[in-house]
Amino acid sequence: MVLETIGIVFRTVKYGETSVIADIFTAEKGLHTFIAGNVRSAKARMPFNLFQPMMVVEMVAYYRDDPTALNRLKELRAGEIWKAIPFDIRRGAVALFMAEICRKSIQEAEENRELFSFLLENLRWLDASPHPIANIHLHFLLGLSGFLGFQPQIDFETAGSVYFDLKEGNFSPVPLPHMLYLEPDATAQMVALFNSTVEKCHEIPLTRLERKTMLHKLLQFYEFHVPGFTGANTPDILEMVMG
Repeated sequence: MVLETIGIVFRTVKYGETSVIADIFTAEKGLHTFIAGNVRSAKARMPFNLFQPMMVVEMVAYYRDDPTALNRLKELRAGEIWKAIPFDIRRGAVALFMAEICRKSIQEAEENRELFSFLLENLRWLDASPHPIANIHLHFLLGLSGFLGFQPQIDFETAGSVYFDLKEGNFSPVPLPHMLYLEPDATAQMVALFNSTVEKCHEIPLTRLERKTMLHKLLQFYEFHVPGFTGANTPDILEMVMG
């Protein structure tokens, strides 16, 4: 069948002399792998820059309803024109981080419009936000965890001085026997980020060290709850460019 849809590129690898293989999360069918020929040549009908991580693309592909299939792209064009992400090193680093987290954690090869809208909303705000973006990646991790099925269950009881258990994904009024938890101050910051919108997450006060620690802990949280989630590389890039 021919699939016409919009998609978000998670990862692209070069294949042969001029082809690429791309993992694209589509609005219609979820995450699938596509091959495109002759994209790294002077006469390419599908420019290679459209295959960069977190590019939003309108696409036409020959599609098989099989999660393991390698589907062939027929047409590809920009679905969104980013004005800042490709040119701002900080926004570009956050987009790369989002792409790596998505690639390591999203597996579903079926339609999920809410998840697609969540990703698109975050990318649009990352590109257009007039505010500091230093907290966006933390807010993104907390939001994405809900779609992956292990979001912290935050309620009125969480407002007190509590510890967040990274292994169990719940809260405790006392320190835990293992060291895999957030201290009360960090837990309060996490709750504040969780309760914020992406448009207002910059208002949560975090120092550079607190932000670094929070990122490290949230990635540990993902490692406990996403099968095979290990070895994220982009946090090091984020730390370098965020300053």
